[in-house]
Amino acid sequence: MVLVDSSAWIEVFRRDTKLALTSVVDFDEIVTCPPVVQEVLQGFRDERAYRLAHEAMHALPIVESPMFLGVFDQAASLYRSARHSGITVRSGVDCLIAACALRNNLEVLHVDRDFDALAQITPLRIRSVSSR
Repeated sequence: MVLVDSSAWIEVFRRDTKLALTSVVDFDEIVTCPPVVQEVLQGFRDERAYRLAHEAMHALPIVESPMFLGVFDQAASLYRSARHSGITVRSGVDCLIAACALRNNLEVLHVDRDFDALAQITPLRIRSVSSR
């Protein structure tokens, strides 16, 4: 199963340089989590596009829903471990997404260097796709 990060979804929804998601992952393998849903949906300006994206995101299997305190504790631990290792993670939300992936043994498909950094210090499985 593959947790598609918001960074990859943004590339999918972009008008100019769309990522062909099904060229890198089987659609039946895709799952999401609440922080990804939030990050994706908050970026839409157009109401029609927002509604379509909302329907699409909510149709996917969702892990860690509802989210419990243990997920946030693990995310904080990931952030602190990275910092202790001299690695700067720019987004606490990425740590939360990584915690969801780790807790569910999921690979993260992304276009975000934070996941590359987190994979250096954890057993996080990642697949980076080009943003162009």
